[in-house]
Order: sequence, then structure tokens, then C-alpha cells
Amino acid sequence: MSQPDDKLLLANVSRRGLLKGLAGGSALLLAARWDLALANEQAQFGAGAMPGGWIDNPNVFIHIDSDGLVTIVNNRAEMGQGIRTSLVMVAADELGADWNQVQVQQAEGDQDKYGNQNTDGSRSMRHWYEPMRRAAAAARLMLEQAAANQWNVPVHEVRAGIHKVVHPATGRELGFGDLAEAARELDVPGRHDLVLKSDSELRFIGKESGLINGELKSAHPKAIDGEDIVSGKAIFGADVDLDNTLYAVVARPPVYGAKVKNVDDRDALKVAGVKKVIRIEGTGQPAAFNPLGGIAVVATNTWAAMEGRRALKIEWDNAPAGDNADYTSDAYRESLEKAAQSPGKVIRQSGDVEAALQKAKKRVSATYYMPHMAQAPMEPPVAVVMIKDGKAEAWAPVQHPRAAREGIAGMLGIDLENVTLHQTLLGGGFGRKSKPDFVIEAARLAKEFEGQPIKLQWSREDDISHTYFHTVSVDHLEAGLDGEGKATSWRHRTLSPSITSLFAPDPKHIAEFEQGMGFNTMPFNISAIRLENPPAPAHVRIGWFRSVYNLPHAWAIQSFAHEMAVAAGKDHRDYVLDLLGPDRKIHNLTVGDGWNYGEDPDKYPIDVGRMRRVIERATEEAGWGRKTGKGRGLGLAFHHSFVSYTAIVFDVEVDDEGKLTIHRADIAFDCGPQANPERIRSQMEGSCVMGIGVALQSEVTFKNGVAQQDNFDSYLIPRMPDAPKVVRVHLIDNPDDAMGGVGEPGLPPVAPALCNAIYAATGKRIRRLPVGNQLS
Repeated sequence: MSQPDDKLLLANVSRRGLLKGLAGGSALLLAARWDLALANEQAQFGAGAMPGGWIDNPNVFIHIDSDGLVTIVNNRAEMGQGIRTSLVMVAADELGADWNQVQVQQAEGDQDKYGNQNTDGSRSMRHWYEPMRRAAAAARLMLEQAAANQWNVPVHEVRAGIHKVVHPATGRELGFGDLAEAARELDVPGRHDLVLKSDSELRFIGKESGLINGELKSAHPKAIDGEDIVSGKAIFGADVDLDNTLYAVVARPPVYGAKVKNVDDRDALKVAGVKKVIRIEGTGQPAAFNPLGGIAVVATNTWAAMEGRRALKIEWDNAPAGDNADYTSDAYRESLEKAAQSPGKVIRQSGDVEAALQKAKKRVSATYYMPHMAQAPMEPPVAVVMIKDGKAEAWAPVQHPRAAREGIAGMLGIDLENVTLHQTLLGGGFGRKSKPDFVIEAARLAKEFEGQPIKLQWSREDDISHTYFHTVSVDHLEAGLDGEGKATSWRHRTLSPSITSLFAPDPKHIAEFEQGMGFNTMPFNISAIRLENPPAPAHVRIGWFRSVYNLPHAWAIQSFAHEMAVAAGKDHRDYVLDLLGPDRKIHNLTVGDGWNYGEDPDKYPIDVGRMRRVIERATEEAGWGRKTGKGRGLGLAFHHSFVSYTAIVFDVEVDDEGKLTIHRADIAFDCGPQANPERIRSQMEGSCVMGIGVALQSEVTFKNGVAQQDNFDSYLIPRMPDAPKVVRVHLIDNPDDAMGGVGEPGLPPVAPALCNAIYAATGKRIRRLPVGNQLS
């Protein structure tokens, strides 16, 4: 593990009263913060890519009370990824705390106090690991110094044990709580005095636990929220119920950009419990994070509000929606496939692709399609807002607290400092809850009821029909092969609406940071490469979905590489290893927002050697090359995303009726240093199942601008029989490399690996997702 970064600042803020309920009494309170120079460095590589930016400037707070209780503040959203446990575990391990005397406090939404709280991009651990460890190391050294002062011995003679400081020479010891008051009066150790624990001294960080691939590993700290979640005590957004609450639902326009023309609410107002019907004006296009508009029904309970909504008679005006009202999925796909046959905006070019294609002994071409999808978190969007005396207080399961606060302030016309946001647990997020339109809707309704909480609840139908949809995409690829099957040219045209269409007039081309998600960072060692981006207009709200644009890019590239191997008559694994070429580190394919999610390309190059190793590990563990028998086959895919490396091999079987059985998945994963391997494995397993849904079932289609799916009977997600019988995760630890992301990089290679396995089993090539009934 790395030693402290000199650009991280530490401060003893015990007496500043910064945190409610933490900074009083005889407590030691430390804060860690990146300095301005680092923020400027990050800005060079990624600031401004999205509203709120991708720059992290975290404040880490660690508090030790006189009774020995250690409280660690977590400012990131907990949505099932286990970040509340993992970050606290990192600090507790470096400090030497007894896990049974550690608690977490969830930070309220306040970027000025806690730094960037936007939980997306798989950045929480890689941006917080160093601050957590350094703050904890400083607290540990201060406790040691306090003990040395009390015993009148040199500090090098004492050491921190588990929740105590000991003097081995005399056997004396003092608990952390006994030393907190004295430690709070000390200066924070200087940068050169701060040394992190060695790996051999760590109890939790990087340690395996549980049954791993059939082998029982050592015990591990239990999850912070685990018991409360399984027992129903945990507080998610839907669990917030305040006294005197009113409940609301909204009828939203079926077509993006449409408005209410007429409404008859007489029957709605007759429903028992309905209090008021309120018109919400939409902001039109681009919508950003603002409400779509529509008619809200407010009642004494959610059921009454839903029944009132059902009784509304609304006439919608599609004129403001423009050509969105004509948006139909099949026609749009055909238009993109036609556009893919013509040149587009050149994104990257090396060599003469046209000449190489003309000279090729064999040419391979294919077009791939991925549809819109909905994030569909287990907990649909929900928010509680109360407005009183010119101030707003909100409770919500949001990934982006700053955007939610700014949205509330803008809706109400008040200063940001007058908005308080309490971040609850999230029942899943997958990017949907980084868009706080639902919180802003609740604030709009709360404005009508001064001093009374309003709980706005989205139904499952609301969520699927009116989400921020994962982008639809078409990718067309062509390659030339020489007489030995070696690739001599590569042309890739990618077409998909851009997320930036939410925030400005539709650019019809993907932005630099979207290009950098597996498209212009494609690392194949081919002499002639041309990457193009023809236009693709947006007709719905485009929004984040787990792994974002890596999904369509990996789907197309990894499927096409397999087609090239088949055309060349070569083994797929051997062929892609040859495509990657020799081990090397790539720093300069692109710059600015298009590189590695705003990370420094010198710190996070694309390491071809690491990519080769995950391919070799996954195929070795899967028994690549073994005979599988009729109707059964192995499929491989790999991808670099969120500065981590993933490869997966599926073992599948397809019977004569087209029934698919996934026998096994072997996933090799390299994120550099591993803070919490147990959670890494969980993320890979979850990505595998979610990716199977992307490949086989999940799709939102549109007809005349209206989503045709609205619940899980039509928007299909994986069930237990769809999951692999066995999932094996093989972690590759690189403690000396920079830490990569975990939550999202497991997803992109799943769909192409599965479809490549289906081809190996059946000879049927899948180029259009979802697979659906294409096997029967």
C-alpha cells in the first residue's frame, strides 16, 4: 500500500464545532483534506465534465470520545456497495480501533463541509482511501504521543495496540478514550512524521473473509448496516415518515417535453383522503435534473394519492415535445444503422484505414445494437421535504446531494445555505438517484404546504416509464486481415445520444468523456485505426446507468474481436492477446475529459500487461480450450474501465429448444490495491448477474414517444434460474499500482462474453440485444 500523499492536509479541529454532536466535550476530532494544488491538478484532467464536476475534495472526519467510542463520518451514498463499511474499516484498521467500538455517522449533504459527495464513477474508495488512512494514522500517532507524555517516556517506546496504547518495557497501557482529552491538545504530526502501517500490521485492509471459491478464509468485520438491513431496522428513503406528513404522486407527460393541455380533476378530488391537485410546470428541453412537469395529487396516504391520480382526466399537448412524439425504437434503430454506413466525426486516427482495407486478404464487418434500459433500483425514487420560515429540509436517497440541494434552492428561490439535506440509505441507485428531479418535485409540492412534510413517492411504473434512460446505441465495425489472419486495419463508428443533451441543446455527438469510456481508449495494437462518431439525436432523457458508455463500447468491440478471430480461424484468447500486442503503458491516446474519468494519465495509464494478465487468469481458471461437447461452449470478453481491468469467461449450454443454461462464470479482476476484497467479490458477482439481464432480457422500447414497458412483467430483469450455477471471482492484487474503481468495471464485458459463449455453443451470432428469443 502507498505511503501518505504530500498533497493531503490534516488538521486538528477538535475545538471548532464543525460537526453537530461530535465536537464537544473532551473529544479528539481530525479532518483530512486535499489541498488546492491537487484540486487544480484534477481540474486539468476532468473538471466541468458534468454539472458539479468530477473533482473530489473530501473532508474526512475521525472522532474519538472520552469513553473510547470512535465515530467516523461517511459522506458517500450507501446503496448496497458497502462503502459505509469499507471506508470505516480502512480508518479503523489504520487507527487500531476495536471494531466493536466503532460507529459511522452519515454526513448530511454539504459539499462545502464534506467535499464532493457525488457517488458515481466508482471513485469513492480510490479517492477516499488515502485520506481515511492518513487521518487515522495521525490520530494514532497523537494518541501515542499523549501516552508518552503522560508516562514521560520517548514516543518511540510506545505503540498503539487494539484500542489502546502500550508501553512494552513496563507493561503500562491506556485506552484510546483515556487519551482522547490529552490528544486533542496536540498538534497534528507533520507530513514526514506520518507513516502508514505496513501490510503485515493490518488486520482488515486487503484481507479475505468467508468462503472464497470453496476455501474458508479468516473472519472479517461484519457490515455496519448488515443486521439492520436484514431485520428491517435500516432507514431508506421510503422509511422516512414524519408527523403530519402528506403524501403525493405525479402524473407525468408520456412524451418527453409534452405539457398539460387540459385537466379535469373533479373525480380525483372526490377520492377519500385527497387534499389537493397541483399543476407542476416542466422546464422543457433540455430538462437537466428538473421535473418533467405534470399533475400532482396530494393526499393523506399514498394509496389515496394514487387512486386520485388514476381518476384524473388529462389531455396532453405534444407540440412542445417536437419530434420526440414520433420517436419509435425500430425506426430509430434503422436510421442509426443507415447512418453508420457513412463517415462521421473523426475522433481518433492513425495510419491509412482505407488503403489497408483495400489491401486486406479478408474483410470483416458487423453492426451491433444495444437498446435503452432503465436503472430500476429496488427502491423507486422517493423524497420527503418540509418548508418552514424560508428554509427547506429534505430526506432522500440521493447519490448527488449537492445537485439535490441546488435544485431545491433553485425551485424555491432561496439561498443554498437554507437547504438541509439528510441522506438516507439507498435501496439501489445504479446512477438513477444521482439525478434529483424527484427531490425537486417534492420541494415544489412542499411549497404549497408551509410547515407540513410532503412525501413524494414514485411507483415502479413511474420509475421505468419516466427514468433517465441508458442510451440506445449502434456500433459499426470493419477490419482488414492479412493472409495469416492478423489485423491490419480497424474502423469503428459509434452512434448514440449523449448524456450532455440533458444540459444544453442536443449536440448529437458524444462528449470527450463519453468517448473515453472504452471507445477512443481502445488499446489494440493495429497499425491503421480510424474511430468515427456520426450524429445521433436524443428523444428521451439520457442518464447514467451502471458503467455508462462502457456498456455499448465493450459490447461492440469485444463481440467484433471474437468475429475477427473466427474469420481468421484462430483461437479467440490467442487472437485478442495478439491484438493487444506487447506489454506497455499507454498514456497518450487522448487528453482532457476523455481520459480515465478525469484521472491523471501519468498515474493511471492503460497498462496492457495488466489487461493481458486478467485475460490469462480468467481463461486459465475456466479451463480454456477444454472440450465442452455438443451445445456447450466457452466465451471470453475483457474491458478496461474506471481505471480497473476485468476479464470474464462464461461456460454455457443451449439445448435443442433454445433454452440457455449458464453453468459457470470465471471473473478475473485487477483494481490495483484491494481495500475490502469481500466487497470487491460481491460487486463482481452483482455485475455478472446484472450484465446477464443486459444481455438476455432488459429493454425499453418507444412507440410514438411513449415507453412501452412500465413494470417487471414487461421490463425484464434476471431471476434466479438465469444466474450462473457457479460464479468464481479471481482477484489479482497489485498493491504498488494506483487504486482503481470497483462498482462499475465488472459490468461491461458480461454481455459480449455471454454472447461469444452462445456462438461457441450454437454457431449463432448475436448482434442485437437483448438476446430474447433469438436462440429458439
